[in-house]
Amino acid sequence: MTRSFKTTSNTTSSGSNLSRNSRFSVASFDENYPNGQILPTPNLRVFSFAELKTAAKNFRADTVLGEGGFGKVYKGWLDDKGSGKSGSSTVIAVKKLNSESLQGFEEWQSEVNFLGRLSHPNLVKLMGYCWEDKELLLVYEFMQKGSLENHLFGRGSVVQPLSWQLRLKISIGAARGLAFLHTSEKQVIYRDFKASNILLDGSYTAKISDFGLAKMGPSASQSHVTTRVMGTYGYAAPEYVATGHLYVKSDVYGFGVVLVEILTGLRALDPNRPSGRLNLVDWIKPYLSDKRKLKNIMDSRLEGKYPSKAALGIAHLALRCIESEHKHRPSMKEVVEILERIEASDEKPREPRSRSTHPTSVHRQGLQPLHHRSPLHPRGDEGRAYQHSPRVR
Repeated sequence: MTRSFKTTSNTTSSGSNLSRNSRFSVASFDENYPNGQILPTPNLRVFSFAELKTAAKNFRADTVLGEGGFGKVYKGWLDDKGSGKSGSSTVIAVKKLNSESLQGFEEWQSEVNFLGRLSHPNLVKLMGYCWEDKELLLVYEFMQKGSLENHLFGRGSVVQPLSWQLRLKISIGAARGLAFLHTSEKQVIYRDFKASNILLDGSYTAKISDFGLAKMGPSASQSHVTTRVMGTYGYAAPEYVATGHLYVKSDVYGFGVVLVEILTGLRALDPNRPSGRLNLVDWIKPYLSDKRKLKNIMDSRLEGKYPSKAALGIAHLALRCIESEHKHRPSMKEVVEILERIEASDEKPREPRSRSTHPTSVHRQGLQPLHHRSPLHPRGDEGRAYQHSPRVR
């Protein structure tokens, strides 16, 4: 039995309750809102399990894009009926819930309630879902370039280092997506901002994915939302980890951490680094305000080809984002404006005078994807944001 649903007026902390027996109309996704919009109800196609099983080639191992606590994500091909083109198909990503996932259904619900109603160029498009007997699946647009995480930390011939221009473009795109969530009429706190949840399309446009942990922001009479602490170590804001108090600017902290990763090419948390350098923010913070020190921790794969003023500007912005006191962090709207000004300055990447050994390159060896969602969140994070490129394990 295939079920479809709509949001009801009885809201929960994750958004809206879902009714198994109610229905909503399926309409085409509206592309006429370049600045984004929030729809009154999820605007999604209801797929049958048979459809998705066929699209994903019977969920064969060679179609797997990623895997995590939620389950596996598969690459699929939907026949374009009515397109008039013989044999034409749309490439999709299908996330299939692992029946043993304790938090799976709650996050599946949240994903539909949030992402199903959000339309923005920098948010991954949720195309539809399947709820059939015990089968729960989500269908997304396919993101050809995979995750930012894989491009920053992946290895192998298929993973090309990101140029400075692409890093800036990705930063701006991700910032715009987060700013849209924060400034929308029904304020959304994303709660799990990190490199693995930033996906890239064929032209490296950044799109935020995975809304399983998203929450509605505080009401006008409240300053914060109190909730069970869930997220990812290294990215979660200190006030949230310490108290469970979730602010809009808790997301800004996570964005700052990602900016530091983009500058350095180093992971937010890496147990393979020497003592005192496990947490990237704690280690790198003193380097971000000084031009000379910053040069020593910039990603070696940039090969020195970056504009020094722009890099320092982003480092200073990152410092503001990772302020320990949430009130001192900038809004995401201000973050977008600063990044756009840096881009508009059109400072050309400089050519290095001579190549030198990156002082932190020794700490790049043996990097492994992190599974530090627990105890902030009892799941691995690797399959949540599917990846097109082979993964480093």
